[in-house]
Amino acid sequence: MDLGLKDTVYVVTGATRGLGLAAARELVADGARVLVSGRNKESVEAAVAELDGLGGSGAAHGLAADNADPQTAGRLLTEAVERFGRLDGVLISVGGPPAGPVSSTPEEAWRGAFESVFLGALRLARAAAERLGEGGVIGFVLSASVREPIPGLGISNGLRPGLAMAAKSLADELGPRGIRVVGLLPARIDTDRVRELDALGGDATAARARNSATIPLRRYGTPAEFGKVAAFVLSPAASYLTGVMIPVDGGSLRGL
Repeated sequence: MDLGLKDTVYVVTGATRGLGLAAARELVADGARVLVSGRNKESVEAAVAELDGLGGSGAAHGLAADNADPQTAGRLLTEAVERFGRLDGVLISVGGPPAGPVSSTPEEAWRGAFESVFLGALRLARAAAERLGEGGVIGFVLSASVREPIPGLGISNGLRPGLAMAAKSLADELGPRGIRVVGLLPARIDTDRVRELDALGGDATAARARNSATIPLRRYGTPAEFGKVAAFVLSPAASYLTGVMIPVDGGSLRGL
């Protein structure tokens, strides 16, 4: 199936590793051009080089930027339009907040995560909404914690559901203009972040086996599997999907 991605342009944040990079790979592989961002300049340059290798020279451009910075949203969107001449959508992916229980995670950790995970993401979505036209799309990479808490991830459990509801509200607000808003809810996808979480208890192998046993497919997902879902949801082929939160979880979430 042709997703209609050829020559479309997307901004993908947090795209130097993990789920953001996986989504960017699939977008460029199908003919899109992407502006990727991350906080580390060297990592951004490495991601751009990899993406250019997949999509051809000039398929990707990068910008070192922190989502918590109020200037980031404007910089990213302006850079994308100046570089590629158009903007079709954004995929807002941010690094996971620090692990820890609600009861003992210090307030400064909550405040810092709110600035990047919640407010930074919302700021970029609102800025994109001002620039996108009919057919545009705003995607959020959230977490299965939107629907049920993940043990040991108190901040994520607190912030992700609120951001999901903000996204759904935004879908209502932007729908009349033909702009879609969607969310992706990854669970155990085999990224560096998930491996780090598995290692917190001291035995990453045992944690992976234990977690895999709770997944109906009995395995972790691959970044490529997530990236393919993201590319489809962002693409014109998904033009009648908005306001939805799509689990990419191997069946982990038991609720409807």
